[in-house]
Amino acid sequence: MSKIVIVYHSGYGHTKKAAEAVLGGALGAGADAKLIAVGELDDAGWAELDAADAIIFGAPTYMGGPSADFKKFADASSKSWFGQKWKDKIAAGFTNSATMNGDKFSTIQYFVTLAMQHSMIWVGLGMMPANTKAATRNDPNYVGGFTGLLTQSPADASPEEAPPPGDLETAKQFGARVAAVTARWIAGH
Repeated sequence: MSKIVIVYHSGYGHTKKAAEAVLGGALGAGADAKLIAVGELDDAGWAELDAADAIIFGAPTYMGGPSADFKKFADASSKSWFGQKWKDKIAAGFTNSATMNGDKFSTIQYFVTLAMQHSMIWVGLGMMPANTKAATRNDPNYVGGFTGLLTQSPADASPEEAPPPGDLETAKQFGARVAAVTARWIAGH
């Protein structure tokens, strides 16, 4: 069974809601998965990250990049980097912003760079976008991500209202995909 840790920051609760959906998908696919909020990371949490088969990064996009709290975690990961403790682990990422674009790709690209610094193996969303005239906001991958999971929550929506069901279904499928890819990676090595 693959061990997946979803390490995330959520400023208002929307990214946490996406993280919980990713977790649900990973658990549903048979992974041993858990959430760790960056603000609650202690020595035991760092040890779990070092022991994981896959790490999924999550943060809101603020001002065109990951939140400062997530960046603080990323900077602190240099101890794991120095020992190459995350080398050849699976990596993936997700972000939420208030607008449909919101420069979310900058945050995903930051996660990719972080993963590459750690010598990790990146896994993208693996889904086609909902890009037909018949598509609705509640369809999976309506936001159209490929490199990572993208969710959107209007600035005046509470976490109870957003992200919408289509984004949460996309998050669930993303968690299942990362779990499946991780299990295949472990089986092949």
